[in-house]
Amino acid sequence: MAYIGGEPVFAGRDVIAVNDPANGEFLGQVPALNAEVARRAVDAAEAAFAGWAGLLPQERSTILRRWFDLIVAAKEDLALIMTLEQGKPISESRGEIDYAASFIEFFAEEAKRPNIEGVTSHLPDAEVELWREPAGVAALVTPWNFPAAMLTRKAGAALAAGCTCVAHPSGETPFSAIALAVLGERAGLPAGVFNVVTGKAAEIVGAWTEDARVRVLSFTGSTEIGRLLYRQSAETVKRLVMELGGHAPFIAFDDADIDQAVEEAVKAKFATSGQDCLGANRFFVHRSIHEEFCKRFAAATEALSVGPGMEDPDIGPLMNEKAIAKQREHVADALERGARCITGGKVHAAGPLFFEPTVLVDVPDDALIMREETFGPVAAITVFDDEDDVVAKANATEYGLIAYVHTNDPRRIYRMSRALQFGMVAVNRTKVTGAPIPFGGMKQSGMGREGARLGMEEFTEVKYVCRDWR
Repeated sequence: MAYIGGEPVFAGRDVIAVNDPANGEFLGQVPALNAEVARRAVDAAEAAFAGWAGLLPQERSTILRRWFDLIVAAKEDLALIMTLEQGKPISESRGEIDYAASFIEFFAEEAKRPNIEGVTSHLPDAEVELWREPAGVAALVTPWNFPAAMLTRKAGAALAAGCTCVAHPSGETPFSAIALAVLGERAGLPAGVFNVVTGKAAEIVGAWTEDARVRVLSFTGSTEIGRLLYRQSAETVKRLVMELGGHAPFIAFDDADIDQAVEEAVKAKFATSGQDCLGANRFFVHRSIHEEFCKRFAAATEALSVGPGMEDPDIGPLMNEKAIAKQREHVADALERGARCITGGKVHAAGPLFFEPTVLVDVPDDALIMREETFGPVAAITVFDDEDDVVAKANATEYGLIAYVHTNDPRRIYRMSRALQFGMVAVNRTKVTGAPIPFGGMKQSGMGREGARLGMEEFTEVKYVCRDWR
């Protein structure tokens, strides 16, 4: 089903089958709705906008808080849905539900504080005010790798700001979004405030980019699709929030704690089976520790378990055959260019959508994996000698989402944090995200920020009022 105007939509001209990536089993289906229905969802959101925006911020906050409570109470069911449709290990799914809920909780609080800094009047007989108002209908387009958290990070901010929403989840993982919509209704979201439309992305989202009533488009996905949506949204001059591709460097200097660096490297590479825009893709290791790092990293990688998500392994299945093909291509290309594979390198015996956790060493700069986002469990390691050189190599990409740095020199930490052209820099750790931080990248990794107060402000407009007080 889809969810429009507070009502479930079961029927469509066509349907999209949803299968378990671990074994290919059919889980269910959702309607493949068309552009006409997508516009109908905007009708519902537009009709609900004045009422939702007109509520006291405290009233919106109360509803969001109830939504948070219901998500937490349904954690096990939501995690099960996610593992079945997305494939990630069940413990990771539980973690994502906690993560998803945290955005609703955070923005339930922020909803009560939509203030803006005042300005002193520059005119002798005037009073100046600045207001922050909801932008209008917001379109939210979410990916399959984090089907709950990416939706709540967008929806929590938009709803707290007073916007109404039309959401399009990935056709591969739609059930998480639908379950969240049902819980939102139970929490008291009025009809039309939060709508979920399933179908082919080109048709659904294309209708929204053309619709002038949609004032904000928030998208998480590939840079290629982000560019397309950027062009399509130009005619209606929408506000855009885009979290696009990543190609994260992981840099380990000679003074790094090798045990810590290896432990964090495993987290940075293999979380969500490597299907994470924050995933480390290019590993630059100083020559003096390169051999020892590779030895320990390969051993840690070999120890990772692989299997269906319900068995709670370290590595679950990849999303589809296209993802498997990319791993194969990147491994083969690196080997042809002189790299060595010291563990993994092929499809795992667990099934056709499982790929062995893989470590490639001596990977040249011109290998595909050093130029493209892999989005899978393949790590590419190369050696470096000079700080300036590794900064240049790390920055030599169109992407700029996150960089990982391991060093214990405080001066180097400062230099690297300044020099790296990435929206986020993680120093001697991997976990950095959360509801209170502004998530986003530089260059072609996106525009705008999600999470934190900045994330809510993306869904608002500033209005300046100048009144004669005489």
